[in-house]
This record gives sequence, structure tokens and C-alpha cells, in this order.
Amino acid sequence: MKIPRRQFLHLALAASTLPISARFAFAQSYPTRPVHLIEGFGAGGAPDIVARLIGQSLSDRLGQSFMIENRSGATGNIATEAVVRASPDGYTLLLVATQIAINATLFKLDFIRDIAPIAGIVRVPLVMEVHPSVPARTVAELIAYAKANPGKVNMASAGTGSTTHLAGEMFKTMAGVDLFHVPYRGAQVFPALLTGEAHVYFGPLLSSIGYIRAGNFRALAVTTGARSPILPDVPALAETLPGYEVSAWFGIGGPKRTPEEVIEKLNKEVNLSIADPKFEAKLASMGGTALGGSPADFAKLISDEVKKWSGVILAANMKRE
Repeated sequence: MKIPRRQFLHLALAASTLPISARFAFAQSYPTRPVHLIEGFGAGGAPDIVARLIGQSLSDRLGQSFMIENRSGATGNIATEAVVRASPDGYTLLLVATQIAINATLFKLDFIRDIAPIAGIVRVPLVMEVHPSVPARTVAELIAYAKANPGKVNMASAGTGSTTHLAGEMFKTMAGVDLFHVPYRGAQVFPALLTGEAHVYFGPLLSSIGYIRAGNFRALAVTTGARSPILPDVPALAETLPGYEVSAWFGIGGPKRTPEEVIEKLNKEVNLSIADPKFEAKLASMGGTALGGSPADFAKLISDEVKKWSGVILAANMKRE
């Protein structure tokens, strides 16, 4: 039986809108079960703290648990791989960190190809800190001391290829100094700096602030473009080296092909979370500045950071270990 043209067009239109309606309904009800937010840097550090803050806020806002899973190892690659292989349904998410942008060059990974950026959460500074035995109270004095003692100033990091390492390599290039890089395994860097085995460290502000306030380390500069309200008397490194800017930033991503409606819903809820005065105060207590914005904004941040760190890695002739 031949279907009249008007009826045929009506049926065709209904068929074409059904998937959209189904996706919309799915997004409206999402999430209907617990969501797993995977972070790749271990319990207790800045990534873990950010993950738990945003996870709790999203749990409160969406009425489902956002469960934090710590899968440390391979400078975040283990966690990233777990999310890449997960079902793209919004129930497995990744805490995206600065290290992702570094790994893109160091491990030849195409992050944007495999992960859908959802939303930026926060940007926090590192702090350039030295053991009290180092005879430098300013960045300029440290540069002069390092030039007078090439290769004799030990620069600690939380591992080769880590953000703390790359921050130091960027400083070495811009300042024209020769610091001897000594990688440590994660938190082992602090005992080395306490004993004076290590001389200088570009450490996360959140984990360094207690040592600085106790007088164990001397803070010479923060690495963001402007001074931090947490250490208002400590200059920004850019005041001595114009153009120097390094920060640890965090956001959320999901597997590629995660439904756009789910991405938009999560993006909206993350933005509402970080705009909440109580949440904003918690970020400020870490020295953090809220990011927010659209998925496209977060994608651009990642892309810009990949380009920046690629240049640093190539200039330092750095190889993966």
C-alpha cells in the first residue's frame, strides 16, 4: 500500500527526532547510579583533594554518589587509559590534570582524540622554594648563585616528566642556569628538601604551604602570573622572568563519544559548583582560582598547554623513562 506523501513525511520526521528525544530523556535522568571519578596521582595530594571536593559537590547537586578512585602510576597514564577504555555513558570520568598536557609530548599521546573535555575546575600555583642553607632570598639572587656554581645546585622534582620537573626546566631555560635535576618518587621529595640534600623545588603550593609557614623552606616566588593571596608577600616569578607562568590545573573529562547532552549537563553542574561561595572559599584556601567555562574553553586550555610543554620538553631534550 502506498503511503500518502504527507503521512510519509510525518512518519519520517517522527523517526528522525526519536533518537534526539531518547538522548534528551537520558540526559534528564542522568545519573541514575553512582559515577566513578578516576584520578591518577594517589591519595592526599592536590589532585585527590580537588577530585573529592568536586565529587562531593556533584553528589549533592545530582543526588548520586561520585566515587573517587585513585589509580596512580605512569604519571597519570594508568588512570587515563582506564577512562579511555570505559563505556562512554557518563558513568566513568577522569580528573584531568596538567600532567595530561605534558604526557602528550613525552609519551606521544593524543589526549583530545581519546578524551572529551567537560569542564575546567581550578588553577593553582606552584611555589619556588629553597632549603634555608641556600644563600638566596630572591629569584635574582638564586640565578646569580646558580650561575656562579653551575651544576652544583640540586633541583628536586616529584619524578622525571612531572609538572614539578617541567616547571624547573622552564626556569632553567629562561634564566640561563644549570641546575642538577634530582628526581624523587612523589612525596619523598620533601624529606630530601628538609635535610638539604635537595636545594630547590617547584612544589605544589597546597602541599608546601605548611613547610613554608613553619620556616622549613624559604619561598622565593610563586609560579603563576600574579601573586597568590595565600602568600601575598612572595613575588610572582614573572616579576623577575617576564613571561614565566606555570600552574597546576584540574578539570573533568570523559571517554570520547560521551553523549553531548551528558557533557552539557556535567559542565553546567561543575560551573554551578565552583560558583558556589562555599566551594569558591575552599578553592581559595588552596591558593586556587576557579576556571569554569564551556567544554570548548577547557579543550583550548589543554591545547595551549600541550603546545607550551612541548616546547619545554624539546628544549630540554627530555626523554621518557
